[in-house]
Amino acid sequence: MEAMTYTITFKVEGSKDLRVPAVPGTTLLEAAKQANLAIDAPCSGNGTCGKCRVQVLSGEVESMETRHISPEEYSQGYRLACSSTIRSDLTVAVPAGALAYQSRMKVTDLSTGREQGIFAALQEELRDLSFWGDHGLSLVGVHLKSPALDDARADRERLLWDLAEQIQSTGESIRFSLHALRRLPQVLRGADFSCTVVLRQDPDQKYTVLDIFPEAAGENAAPVLAGLAIDIGTTSVSILLVNLQTGAALAVGSAGNGQIRYGADVINRIIESTRPGGLGRLHKAVSDECIEPLIRQICHTAGLPPECIYRVVVAANTTMTHLFLGVPAEHLRLEPYVPAFFATGTLRGTDLGLRVHPDAEVEIAPSIGSYVGGDITAGAFSSMIFRKEPLSLLIDLGTNGELVFGNGEFLMACACSAGPAFEGGDISCGMRATDGAIEACTIDGQTLEPAFRIIGPEGQKPLGLCGSGLIDTIGELFHYGIINAKGRITHEGKRTFRDEWGIGGYILAFAQESESGRDIILTETDIDNFIRAKGAIFSAIRTMLTMLDFSIDAVEAVYVSGGIGSGINVKNAIRIGMFPNLPLEQYHYIGNSSLSGAYGMLMSRSATEKVLEIGRGMTYLELSSHPSYMDEFVAACFIPHTDGTLFSLDA
Repeated sequence: MEAMTYTITFKVEGSKDLRVPAVPGTTLLEAAKQANLAIDAPCSGNGTCGKCRVQVLSGEVESMETRHISPEEYSQGYRLACSSTIRSDLTVAVPAGALAYQSRMKVTDLSTGREQGIFAALQEELRDLSFWGDHGLSLVGVHLKSPALDDARADRERLLWDLAEQIQSTGESIRFSLHALRRLPQVLRGADFSCTVVLRQDPDQKYTVLDIFPEAAGENAAPVLAGLAIDIGTTSVSILLVNLQTGAALAVGSAGNGQIRYGADVINRIIESTRPGGLGRLHKAVSDECIEPLIRQICHTAGLPPECIYRVVVAANTTMTHLFLGVPAEHLRLEPYVPAFFATGTLRGTDLGLRVHPDAEVEIAPSIGSYVGGDITAGAFSSMIFRKEPLSLLIDLGTNGELVFGNGEFLMACACSAGPAFEGGDISCGMRATDGAIEACTIDGQTLEPAFRIIGPEGQKPLGLCGSGLIDTIGELFHYGIINAKGRITHEGKRTFRDEWGIGGYILAFAQESESGRDIILTETDIDNFIRAKGAIFSAIRTMLTMLDFSIDAVEAVYVSGGIGSGINVKNAIRIGMFPNLPLEQYHYIGNSSLSGAYGMLMSRSATEKVLEIGRGMTYLELSSHPSYMDEFVAACFIPHTDGTLFSLDA
């Protein structure tokens, strides 16, 4: 007897309705996953974040009342998808805000003057180090004699003979990719046996013919040697298409990581990967549903076929690297926290099923620990702290925080469990950096009224706070005495209140001012969650420096990168005790250092080897096993800190 199934119809603003069968007892969030509908659920369906709000238009669900939904909203059919089980056929409206993170995530924009300056500076550094153009790829023009009855050599051998002579090698040292072999007969005859060969010199000094084109005619007719840099973040994925002959960026693309529907953090995704079929689902979510569409998008923008991508570099944290490659990751979260690999060696495009040239070299930036991955080794490379004399600190802020400290003599790295607060998780009004997110906030010192900068088109109303806006808001609230060192509301006014449980809050935007028609409120609980997140960052910095017998003052330069780095007001980050109290001129924003590092590796095998060397030479500090870390963390869980000497009063 077949099990009873219900039909769930998801109505998504601006998109076609999605219908999916579901058995009784399935949650709406699980049904959405089955429909590949990525409803935002940073808590992975634990019911704690309140972000998976949907509206049941018809049908019956079993759902408990929650503090995230008011009695009035409950009567209107609003429910949390994660805690609503299906009891009949349903029609469910999904607010656009629950999906916006996937397609409208704010990421590094290389078109801005600031980002272009960072990119140009990196290119100069690479040239200065001679890490430029030694990727092994070249274009070679070959003019062959046409076949005849008295010269009936096969096309491949005919080309090998002349090509070997031209590059002063032997035919035995040259192999053909299957892709090139398949194109060979038509290309030669269509071009009167004059062609341009895409040749790769492999590290063993042998050669591979990757592709073949008719002889170039005209200034813009030559084939483009393209490369692809990929940064796989826990929250978002960014890719950069590059002309390997010039180093110029041809196109850039980004999107939310499709794995988000399985949880905002790596632990939830590792757990999902251990379930039946879980590893395959997570691999597909990032590769097939995210990276492949991005490759199609940027190739269309650049006017190039994907097969012109002959070199790929991927930088990602350790968990993302495992899941992208389809390698089991469960041991990353089990003591003694051992990954399956740190480095992979060179892979091929066909190994990963990427829509690039099937014989393209694919390099993976190496990890150094379970929670310090290739995004950090690539970032340490692009920041160039490995070649600088001053003691420098790299702070990479994303879903979690990773740190690198050192100079040309040594490097130490660690990761801290800052939690999802920087991406809007554990914050009742928190959200990722998408349309409607408040990314900057100031408070008027006289009226104590807030003013915002909001992501999105002109006239966009606020929906909530993203990480940079959260830092600003808490910094401003503390500066003007609206909250105290413990994050408690101490001011009475039209924007402050206490609820029936005695929990205080600050109203950033009243219902009529917001996009959702609901008050945007930052509560004391939210502030407490954020204080723990910022405390994790600062205590990690202090622990690492103390272990090496350095004081904060020893740090001569701080490089800030990562998802929220571009929008951070450093003064407010210092004011709340998240960043060290150092002169503002010592802070430098360096963009998406993971993507930049992947770009450097793309342009040069020598750079790739340097990143591997950085990974091998970097010391990994496991904070959880360090005896002083918890004491440092507790001390940092105040604004700005229990030790007032670490932060000046006017910061």
